Amino acid sequence: MTCLFLIFSYFPPVPRGWLVGITFFILGLGTLLPWNFFMTASMYFNRRLNKTEWSNGTVVVQKEYYFNNWMTLLSQLPLLVCTLLNSFFYQRISEMVRIAGSLVFILVLFILTAILVKVTMEEDCFFSVTMATIWFINSFGAVLQGSLFGLVGLLPQRYSAVFMSGQGLAGTFAALAMLVSIASDTDLETAALGYFITPCVGTLLTLISYLLLPRLVSGSALRTWTKYFHHIFYLVPVSLQIWVMAFCVVFVFTVTLAVFPAITVDVKTIYPGKWESYFISVCCFLIFNVCDWIGRTVTTLFQWPPKESRLFPVLVVSRVVFVPLLMLCNVQSRSYLPVLFSHDAAFAFIMILFSLSSGYCVCLSMSYAPQLVASKDAETAGALMTFFLGLGLSIGAGFSFLLRLLV
Repeated sequence: MTCLFLIFSYFPPVPRGWLVGITFFILGLGTLLPWNFFMTASMYFNRRLNKTEWSNGTVVVQKEYYFNNWMTLLSQLPLLVCTLLNSFFYQRISEMVRIAGSLVFILVLFILTAILVKVTMEEDCFFSVTMATIWFINSFGAVLQGSLFGLVGLLPQRYSAVFMSGQGLAGTFAALAMLVSIASDTDLETAALGYFITPCVGTLLTLISYLLLPRLVSGSALRTWTKYFHHIFYLVPVSLQIWVMAFCVVFVFTVTLAVFPAITVDVKTIYPGKWESYFISVCCFLIFNVCDWIGRTVTTLFQWPPKESRLFPVLVVSRVVFVPLLMLCNVQSRSYLPVLFSHDAAFAFIMILFSLSSGYCVCLSMSYAPQLVASKDAETAGALMTFFLGLGLSIGAGFSFLLRLLV
C-alpha cells in the first residue's frame, strides 16, 4: 500500500487526476495478464502434457513437448508481428475498436482456457489447442499494448511510468494466484480452474476501467490525448531519434527471455519435501515479478542515468552476465555445464538482481523514448518502442532453445 501511495501521490492535484493514474495502472496490469498467467501456469501444462511411464524400473516421459520454450516463442512472435502492423495501421482503426475489441477477445480466450481445464483431451490435441490459444491471445495483447503505449506516449512521462508499473504488477498477480491454487489443497483440476478464472475477472476489470476513462477527463483533454495524425508516418526519422532506447529495450528483453522462464523454471531445490512444490512459484515467478515491479516503480521516483547519458546503454549491456550465472544454477536435467550455484539462496539472490535490473532498464527505455522526439511524434515513438520491445522478446525466446540445450 505504501508503494501504491508513493506512485499516485506523484500526480499533480488536478480534479480526478489520481483516478486517471489508477486507471492507467489497471490498464498496464491488463496488458500483460495473458503472458504472465500462461507462463506461471507452466507446471499445470507440463503435468497435463508430459505423461510418464515405467521402463526398466525408471520413470520415462512418453513424449517431451518442450512446452516452456514453445510457449515463450509463440507468445512473442505474434507480439512482434502484430505490434509492427499496429504501428502502420493504427490510424485506420479507431482506438475504441483496437483497445476494447482486444480486451473482449482476450476475455473470451481466457474463458476458453478455463473451460478446457474440465475437458479431457489427448495430449497432442491439447498441446495444439493451447499453442493456438497462446498465439491468438498474445496477438490481441500486442494490439492492446501497442495502442496503449501510443496513447500514454502523448501524456506526461509520469503516466508512462505508472502504466509500466501496472505491467510489472501483472506478473506478481499471476504468481500469487498460482501460490493460492497450490496452497488450496484441492485437486489439480479444481486448482487450475480457479487459477484461470482469476485473469477473466482481471481482464473484465481492465475493460471496465478503459470504458470509464472518458468520464474521468474533459472531452477536450481526451481528444488531445487520442487525436490521430492524418499524414504519412515518418517512421525512419523517428526511429533514428530513438535508436539508442530501441536498442536498450531489445537487449534487455533478449537477455531476460533467453533464460526466463525456459531455463529458470528447471532449477531444482536442494531441499526435498513440501517446499519443493512451492520452490519455482516463489523463487522463480514470485521473486521475478515482485522485483521487476519494484524496478519499474522506482522510476516514478527517480530516473538515472539520464536519457542523454552513454552510461545507460552500458548498464543495459552489462545485464548479459546474468545469462551464464543462471545457467550455472542447479538446472535439471543438464548435459554440459557444471553446477556452481546449487543453493536455493544463491539462485534467489541472482533472480532478485536479474529482475530488478530488467524492470528498471525496461521502464527507463520506454519512458525516455517519447521524450527524445517532438511532441507531435510522441505517439509514433511509443508505438515503435512497443515493436522493438516485441523484437527483443522474440529474439530472447529464440535464443532460449539454444541456451537450454547448452546447459
